[in-house]
Amino acid sequence: MNLSRSLVAWACAASATMLMVGCTSTSVNRAPVEDRGTSVGSGSSSSGQSGTPAIDPKTLPGYENMGKPGYYTVKPGDTLIRIGLEYGQSWKDVARWSNLENANVIEVGQVLRVVPPGQNPSTTTAATETRPVSTTPTAPKAAASAAAAASAASAAASAPAPTPAPTPTPAPAAGGDDLNFMWPASGGLIAGFDEARNKGYDISGKAGDPVMAAADGRVVYAGAGLRGYGNLIILKHNNTFLTAYAHNQTLLVKEDQNVRKGQKIAEMGSTDTDRVKLHFEIRRQGKPVDPSRYLPSR
Repeated sequence: MNLSRSLVAWACAASATMLMVGCTSTSVNRAPVEDRGTSVGSGSSSSGQSGTPAIDPKTLPGYENMGKPGYYTVKPGDTLIRIGLEYGQSWKDVARWSNLENANVIEVGQVLRVVPPGQNPSTTTAATETRPVSTTPTAPKAAASAAAAASAASAAASAPAPTPAPTPTPAPAAGGDDLNFMWPASGGLIAGFDEARNKGYDISGKAGDPVMAAADGRVVYAGAGLRGYGNLIILKHNNTFLTAYAHNQTLLVKEDQNVRKGQKIAEMGSTDTDRVKLHFEIRRQGKPVDPSRYLPSR
């Protein structure tokens, strides 16, 4: 009887020990969770988690430039690609101007430079966004000269009337507003420009149809890192214009490659959309504009 009781006691003690070991193992091996609440590059945009310390924005890179012209404060969901597109710049340039150590990681509240160093953002914007208006600054002088000529003629009929000074021709708009764009695909238009819902043209076609550069330019992005655009190519044509070509099946060019107007740069596809089509945008200083203002009529 005593032996039986000893065996039972030993079994109970062994079971209790195993349970304690099991509970301890689960607790030790649980992976720690870290949530800074401001990381954009990692895809996290949550904040206010219980026990998560708030980050002082003054500690984030570029805080001293917050609110200044030519700088942008990162918001939840931003990527360098989208920021570059919105400001008409290459994402690589934005990373370089902002001295980013890792271009794949930006944080909410971080301040990025979106204009080239050495440029005055205010004067640059004014010069590139406003077309010069032809004026006649010499008109008052011409009128004065005409009056003087009339007075001189009455005093001495033999004196020739002075010739008014010619009106100066205004310089072309900075950035080259005289680009001659071409249609990037031969298909029909299935959706026109709508600033709120469709920032460009949707052009029909079959999978594999050629997608062509609308003008000479440089490839500043080629990839699938911008949600909603699928396989995307962005060309920079000058300091004013970008064009974007989305939903491609195949990309035929690489970043930093120079392309010519009419060159085949991609094959039409349906990536990140519900049908085969080319979504085409023209952006002036990063702002989407109606392509009908720049494309030739068909």
